[in-house]
Amino acid sequence: MAALFSYTTPSLHKNPLLRFSSPLKPSPSYLSFHKLQFKPNPRFSRLVTSLFTGIVEEIGHIDQVGPTSDSGDDNGGFEMRIGAEIVLGGTRLGDSIAVNGTCLTVTDIDSAGSRFSVGLSPETLRRTSLGGLGPGSPVNLERSLTPESRMGGHFVQGHVDGTGEIVKFSPEGDSLWVTVRTDPDLLRLIVPKGFIAVDGTSLTVVGVYEEESTFDFMLVAYTQQKIVLPTKKVGDKVNLEVDILGKYVEKLLSGRLQALGVGSAASS
Repeated sequence: MAALFSYTTPSLHKNPLLRFSSPLKPSPSYLSFHKLQFKPNPRFSRLVTSLFTGIVEEIGHIDQVGPTSDSGDDNGGFEMRIGAEIVLGGTRLGDSIAVNGTCLTVTDIDSAGSRFSVGLSPETLRRTSLGGLGPGSPVNLERSLTPESRMGGHFVQGHVDGTGEIVKFSPEGDSLWVTVRTDPDLLRLIVPKGFIAVDGTSLTVVGVYEEESTFDFMLVAYTQQKIVLPTKKVGDKVNLEVDILGKYVEKLLSGRLQALGVGSAASS
């Protein structure tokens, strides 16, 4: 670095404002700066708590589901215990793991038994398909991203937007077409060649069919072996999270149209 900054040209010598000293020495202000301790601003630390890629790390199996010990009845929260191996590596209490695409907090770890527990709030049970699972049910698992993680899929928050219903499986060669029906309000945010997370799996949408309120995608042979979806049946529910970019664009356009006085016309 010293050699880099000691290099000069005649034009630099003529300009008194461009002077470099060699070798470089850290100034007192530099040293003071590096002694500072920065604390995250709580206002911003709440914006993004966990992030996933939609690349399933392993298929776990539910060991037990029931009310949390402090709820005492079915009207409170639930706790789910899941058998797993890979996702337990480096996981600590309070970390986030996506279970079928739902970001959940680890509340207990049984390393000897290769199991961990997560809490399920009433809102999670209403919004996702997790309430329909029981002991033995397979689930897709993915740990949240770290700064060293590779971004293999797309940005998945683990905030499920709603559920869809599988309406058709159609094999083609060693690949598998899957058609899913969902609510029209959710379908409008799904676009051909766009991203979508289905039970936490990052997938590319092939077609969107407004009349049937469906969309489809294709699973290659390798993906079929690594996720839960091919083991499901027609009529089963799947968790859906649309691409966050579409949600932001819709909100921005909605606000702009309202400001121009055409919001009501656009929604009618």
